[in-house]
Amino acid sequence: MQLVVRKQLVDDMVPVAEIDTQRQDVFYGTFRASMKMTGNPGTCAAFFWYFNDTQEIDMEFLSKDFNPSNNSYPVNLVLQSRQAAEAGYNAASTGNFIKAFLPFDPTTDFHEYRIDYIPGRVYFYADGEVLAEMTGSAVPTSPGHLILQHWSNGNPLWSGGPPPNDSALTVEYVKAYFNSSLLQRHADWAARCTNATAPGAICEIPNLDKDWFFGLHPNMTPNQTVWVSDENAGSRLEILRWWTIISALLLVNGWLLGLW
Repeated sequence: MQLVVRKQLVDDMVPVAEIDTQRQDVFYGTFRASMKMTGNPGTCAAFFWYFNDTQEIDMEFLSKDFNPSNNSYPVNLVLQSRQAAEAGYNAASTGNFIKAFLPFDPTTDFHEYRIDYIPGRVYFYADGEVLAEMTGSAVPTSPGHLILQHWSNGNPLWSGGPPPNDSALTVEYVKAYFNSSLLQRHADWAARCTNATAPGAICEIPNLDKDWFFGLHPNMTPNQTVWVSDENAGSRLEILRWWTIISALLLVNGWLLGLW
């Protein structure tokens, strides 16, 4: 799948792309996306978890900051919080903004980017290696959903752009293993998992295996539920459905239009 930012403005706005999960009950978990970034300067690629403007976990890649001449490929790791909102949504002043540097060129191949979100703590990864850890009151405490974005608004302080050519963020897969905030799912878990410490009670999720999907490996434990078709009844884990925003537009030198 490709999320494309167009070079040609439409009514002084940049055509961009976004895709969101339909489910809003994603509460703690591990979220993983295999992506290849554009090499064209002037876009922001984002993989993030979102509840609202003060509870947000971001991985953002600014293509204008990639520098092949010195192998510098930064990624911005952010917790948007109430403190960041009070500072004009500038998380850099809150201690919950880290610019990490990738040990590879993200524009030449697919790499897995990962967010582990647990109570009071967030870990960020690239290809299974920890990039940063954040803790404290800025860690979200509400359920939310996952978003992939590729955008530009011409702001020289962030995305830059528009890009000189149509530019694609290419997504190989997205995997999300998470707790649900729905009470029905809590009751279902309590009925199936009467002893979380029993042998076989936990399904191990392997790292960095792009061809491994939880739903293709049923019966790992007595407590496992995987997605099945809607025609089948009984306990199941619904697939993450995605809302696609096609040809969304961003104002040049303006704020995102209803996307944040």
